[in-house]
Amino acid sequence: MHTEDLNGKTLEHWSVEDVASAIAAKKIILIDVRTPQEYMFEHIHGALLAPMSGFDAAFMPSADDRPIVFHCGSGMRSRMVATKYLEAGHDKIAHMDGGFAAWKTAAKPYTGTDPATGAPRKMGS
Repeated sequence: MHTEDLNGKTLEHWSVEDVASAIAAKKIILIDVRTPQEYMFEHIHGALLAPMSGFDAAFMPSADDRPIVFHCGSGMRSRMVATKYLEAGHDKIAHMDGGFAAWKTAAKPYTGTDPATGAPRKMGS
């Protein structure tokens, strides 16, 4: 993980490994900011959905006990949402570098869609 200062506020850039470890230990709230259609097709198990198109920092869960980490497909949208979150008055937030594409490249587990049946199925390792 590395950090970036944005006007006196902290944006943390988490690696796929950082996120995978934190999810396994139940130490973060992972929020997927992709579209509902992208999420339905494939997603990281346990990630909450809060699409960028309707993002409102006032409705995010409290990050008092577990930090929030945003993710998207490539890291672009999650960085934009993280910036909006900081602009809404919060001091610190995180996003996953490389997004879901990096997650899949690293062969991390996720829920995908079986093309033969349309049913969800476990993918990755």
